[in-house]
Amino acid sequence: MATPGAEEDMLARYRSPLVSRYASAEMAFNFSERKKFGTWRRLWLYLAQAEKSLGLPITDEQIQEMEANLDNIDFKMAAEEEKKLRHDVMAHVHTFAHCCPKAAAIIHLGATSCYVGDNTDLIVLRDGFNLLLPKLARVISRLANFAEKYADLPTLGFTHYQAYIVTGQTYSRKVDIEVLSVLASLGASIHKICTDIRLLANLKEIEEPFEKEQIGSSAMPYKRNPMRSERCCSLARHLMTLVLDPLQTASVQWFERTLDDSANRRVCLAEAFLTADIILSTLQNISEGLVVYPKVIERRIRQELPFMATENIIMAMVKAGGNRQDCHEKIRVLSQQAAAVVKQEGGDNDLITRVHADPYFSPIHGHLESLLDPSSFTGRAPQQVAKFLKEEVRPALMPYQSKMGGKIELAL
Repeated sequence: MATPGAEEDMLARYRSPLVSRYASAEMAFNFSERKKFGTWRRLWLYLAQAEKSLGLPITDEQIQEMEANLDNIDFKMAAEEEKKLRHDVMAHVHTFAHCCPKAAAIIHLGATSCYVGDNTDLIVLRDGFNLLLPKLARVISRLANFAEKYADLPTLGFTHYQAYIVTGQTYSRKVDIEVLSVLASLGASIHKICTDIRLLANLKEIEEPFEKEQIGSSAMPYKRNPMRSERCCSLARHLMTLVLDPLQTASVQWFERTLDDSANRRVCLAEAFLTADIILSTLQNISEGLVVYPKVIERRIRQELPFMATENIIMAMVKAGGNRQDCHEKIRVLSQQAAAVVKQEGGDNDLITRVHADPYFSPIHGHLESLLDPSSFTGRAPQQVAKFLKEEVRPALMPYQSKMGGKIELAL
């Protein structure tokens, strides 16, 4: 049997009819591989331009080379690199570097995979809404014209004169969707918060309140299960599913109303508010009694910091004249060796000892101590917290200060 060509190979795979038959060319492109990876390259260009403006050793020639190859993507090479490296971002770093030999040393410098991944996702979502909103506006405009044309035409209808400007016998059941969507979103946020607390409790870095005589396990006396967080997660999952009820109810309202909505609404609306009330009360109890164990955190940082410092080491080496991709490979090998000591032998992380012993890193041997300073890894986090509290959180809480039992101080 002959080996199928690229086109035949594509025909042998499932293709979503959403794209092949129905989607607009613009929206299909928005979620395409070419848009995705072309955006990655533009983000790498913006990164290099920003780093150059901040004084990093990046030349105009390197910038121009990247600009000239933004859409020159060898997808076959990228696929082969990803198959070998098992890492999509690094596969495209190497593919971009192949056509930008002068800029190869600084592509993706100081960045994580999420720099291109998450930012591209957000750009694609934004562009997707930019495609949808004009279409929605056109539909609304056409319906408005239709309503205006036939506004005086008498038709049979049933209305009980609700508060809303335009309504049938009942208020639009889309209101229920909006209400439960907000509560479902609250459930998702609380689930995320409490899941993180449970994970941190497992690491013994943070614990929720634990009563003096509370029992964590009938079999294991030492256990301090985060039972409040577990309860929040369990109930939050129920809260998140309730939004499906009003979605289905609103979708099957015949003309102005069908009576099959009442029993469902009696359950889902009340249960959503009851569940939200329970988990908020529980989360308040958790938040008022969280305990942090700095010594445990410090010990874990010491064990992991050498791995975390690898990007700083790469940055320092590039600043000293090294090649980012070459340095990445050197660090990757040494990191795997150090990880083997930790995982297979139960030993301490000896990555920095290995870096000290490798002459390749001699240009930065004298800077390793400063590169390993934990405070250098927090970035703008403290300032971001203060700004977020001042500009977002505190103003949002102001209308409720009388119900919270005290004055709300604005963060400086």
